Amino acid sequence: MTWKAKNTFTPDHGFPVIASADIVVAGGGAAGVAAAATAASEGKAVLLVERYGFCGGNAVAGLSGTICGMFLASESESRKAEQVVFGFTDTFYRAMKASGGVTAPQRYGKTWTVTHDPHVWRETAEALLLERGVSVLYHALIIGVIVADETIRGLIVATKSGLGAIEAQVTIDATGDADVVHLAGLDYTVGDGGVVQNPTMIFRLGGVDVARFLEYWGPDTICAPEVSTMIRDADASGRYSLPRSKIWLFPTPRPGELLCNATRVMGRDGRELRADLTEDLTEAEIAGRLQVREYASFLRDHVPGCKTSFVNDTGVQAGIRQSRSAVGQQRLSNADVISRRKRRDGIARSPWPIELHSGTKPKLEWLIEDFYEVPYGTLVPVRGEGLLVTGRCLSAEHEALASARVTAQCFQYGQAAALAAVRSLETGTALRELDGEEIRELMNKNGARLDD
Repeated sequence: MTWKAKNTFTPDHGFPVIASADIVVAGGGAAGVAAAATAASEGKAVLLVERYGFCGGNAVAGLSGTICGMFLASESESRKAEQVVFGFTDTFYRAMKASGGVTAPQRYGKTWTVTHDPHVWRETAEALLLERGVSVLYHALIIGVIVADETIRGLIVATKSGLGAIEAQVTIDATGDADVVHLAGLDYTVGDGGVVQNPTMIFRLGGVDVARFLEYWGPDTICAPEVSTMIRDADASGRYSLPRSKIWLFPTPRPGELLCNATRVMGRDGRELRADLTEDLTEAEIAGRLQVREYASFLRDHVPGCKTSFVNDTGVQAGIRQSRSAVGQQRLSNADVISRRKRRDGIARSPWPIELHSGTKPKLEWLIEDFYEVPYGTLVPVRGEGLLVTGRCLSAEHEALASARVTAQCFQYGQAAALAAVRSLETGTALRELDGEEIRELMNKNGARLDD
């Protein structure tokens, strides 16, 4: 592997130093919030940097709207939702629940998920961060990385006040797109030879008679085959443009509202659009909003309970399933997921299926009554010290990421990255030299229950 500088600066960069911290966390999504809150609770000075004016990442800006990955899958119709993911995931889930911000578990095929209120998500994140002493800097876009002797020393950011430097002993890349890795010139992969899971534009539908809708739709949030047939027929009629026939609709904690995961955003040339390419991301967001209107019209015209419905929100950005993945010391493989591999250095578990959004319809491969574990080394870039990655930009193969990228697991990765960063700072041990089994033990001491 080679160190290929993209936008790096030496420690004598010349920018005003606007903040210094033990740990800087880049990105305020699920992984970033977990990392920042965990590290601060361990007594470290932590700064979280976020490009928007709120936390939430794909869960809020992308409006993904569910906490997936907490429950076992089962083929039994009578089986109740069994939670197997804890730690910071459970802390956040319970805080949301206490505020009325999540639904009860809802059927999603052979597993369960919960739908959340994005406003409560933001408030919960900020409360957890501020009560633990995290410094938060919103409206800060990362444009460069401070590097000395292949060690990351901090970030250069663009803010409303101008350009500035943030110095830190450890940087955690929780951007979702591995932006720090990219800007530092470190190695990464993009999907399967550049082919990624397609983005989506999720929307919320208000004015729904939810009781009537559920009477028709049934308990499973994934549509029935006859609905898919109806969508294909409607698309073929020319009255609507509905490129995806298998759609998912979730009642939310708000009265009269559905969360709609229905669009399939492709490029005009038929490609899967890439979130790491600005032109592609722009095209995805314009096309996605147009598709929202098509699906909203179809639902209003054809699905009981939706006759007087209206679009009350779309994502601030396209929902991104995959972009850059760091090349790590270890790589989560497709075979690891399929074989439900358990590991002594596993720092997170996932029971979520391979949910691959590519081609004409989503592919689901269930992990029935089981889960696999993600090793610590997937969070450690193969080159560059002072840096960890977390969230969906961890080191993983294409189909493995289609399982490992969801919210519950991102909370776990963030917690693990924070505990590793703290351990490194307190012992003087390089991040890549930390023992994954030790990080697992720290996770268990922090409520992860990985050995239950």
